[in-house]
Amino acid sequence: MTDIEIPLGKRSKLYRAFEILPGALSIAAVVVLIVLFFVSPLWASIYVLIIVSITFIRSLMLAYRTIQGRIVYEQSRNVDWAGWLQELEDPVRSAETRAGDLHSRQYGLHQHVLNLQEISRLPEQYPKPSELYHAVVVCLVDESYDTLGPTLQSLLDNDYDPKRLIVTIAYEERAANASQETRRRITESFTGKFFDLLFYGHPADVPNEVIGKGPNLSHAGRQLAGYLQEKQIPARNVIMTELDSDNRPEPKYFSYLSYAWITTPDRQQVSFQPICLFTNNIWDAPAPMRVIATSNSLWNMILSQRTYALRNAASHAQGMEALIGMNFLSTRTIVEDAHQFWRSYLYFNGRYRMVSLRISIGQDVVLSKTYWRTLRSQFIQTRRWAYSAADIAFVASHLFSRKRTVRFWPLFARWMRLVNNTFTWAAIPVVIALGGCLPWVLSATALRSLDILQVPQAITLVSRVAIIGLIVTMLTSLTLLPPRPDRYPKSYSLTMLLQWILMPVTTLVYLCNGAYNAQIHLMLGRYLGHFEVTEKFVKK
Repeated sequence: MTDIEIPLGKRSKLYRAFEILPGALSIAAVVVLIVLFFVSPLWASIYVLIIVSITFIRSLMLAYRTIQGRIVYEQSRNVDWAGWLQELEDPVRSAETRAGDLHSRQYGLHQHVLNLQEISRLPEQYPKPSELYHAVVVCLVDESYDTLGPTLQSLLDNDYDPKRLIVTIAYEERAANASQETRRRITESFTGKFFDLLFYGHPADVPNEVIGKGPNLSHAGRQLAGYLQEKQIPARNVIMTELDSDNRPEPKYFSYLSYAWITTPDRQQVSFQPICLFTNNIWDAPAPMRVIATSNSLWNMILSQRTYALRNAASHAQGMEALIGMNFLSTRTIVEDAHQFWRSYLYFNGRYRMVSLRISIGQDVVLSKTYWRTLRSQFIQTRRWAYSAADIAFVASHLFSRKRTVRFWPLFARWMRLVNNTFTWAAIPVVIALGGCLPWVLSATALRSLDILQVPQAITLVSRVAIIGLIVTMLTSLTLLPPRPDRYPKSYSLTMLLQWILMPVTTLVYLCNGAYNAQIHLMLGRYLGHFEVTEKFVKK
């Protein structure tokens, strides 16, 4: 069986080389530009122009994907997933009733009819909706009832039977005193409303574990596996959804997930990824945080249309039987969600994929009690996300191994995309920003060359056209906003447009800086082993 664990202790020389790789590439991109500035301004201009041109093309493609993702998301939200799910209970009869809809143009209906026909042909390969259970594991450290209470209420507000939900509060014993009042109020408010409401405390100071969400989720999952066995509920009929304390699924989430689960033949070798939208408290958050949160929301919407690039992120769902087989999530990384893709991919020897759920789970924008603590918390969160660069070495250790159990080229393509994404995240905005200073550093001799003068002008022109992508982003972001709270005047809505002036600053200060910080930690072997929980302040 493939070893899917991150190595402990001292890494091999090859592993260390790949840990150094992302930081080395990102730093080299900037160093090369600076050197070219002084050696050959023309080549420096061409270097920047190539990068800006590639970024320009990507921005147009992303603008298109943003619009497409928003349209498909709205179409998916309008589907009667609960009704379609119920039709799977008697697929033969439903297939006959739906025969006339085979050529319907309604979103998803044509595929729904095909699904009914396929299930009618091979009923033994598809579970019935009445056989399913959802294990919902909600992580808790020291968050208040004001954060966790609405999350559990969102489960009750779903159009799915709450008596099929096994809700588990996975809390940290190291913060048991801090969460005691929250757990007490949760017990009082929600006991008896689900199939069961469970509380599992993750022990502190477990050897070979990071301080993070992965160990907590895995401990709760193992306890839950024992609970299912005791209740004689087959693990193959249980879907586990992982939530943070502020994650609130849309009302159709469980119906949609159940439908997708049943109609996916290789369901145990699949993760189901909804669209994570950072909108819960967006009206309360400072402008810089809103820009970062909205950019992430739209990026997640784009990825919902690019399933080949989709990875486990934040809240996602996976079969309980598969999770038991791979011993749940990694307990050795603070980026357990993104790492879960590679862990699952290797566990199933490459026969693993993502299924996009075009429905959202709402999440909080970073917001602490003070403005400066909010700014710091945002950087810590961004750096943690960027620490997924550690997976480059992990994947490479399997990709270039003689004991490889997966096909080389498919894994190589995925690995190269991971390297590219990590490099782009850190270096590209910095190179473009420095490239904008090009005319100021050109020597007097170089300025006499007409060709050199035209290159910076071309860069400026391309940059202006790329504003199209930003305009699409701005307009699309407005359609995702929740209702404005009464405590804010109508004029406050204008700030949701003006905030985009900050995008260059937030990109460089948070996204690039956080990525460089994470990559340099990897280069130096100073591994991040402490998941700093993002403070969740609720403004009333």
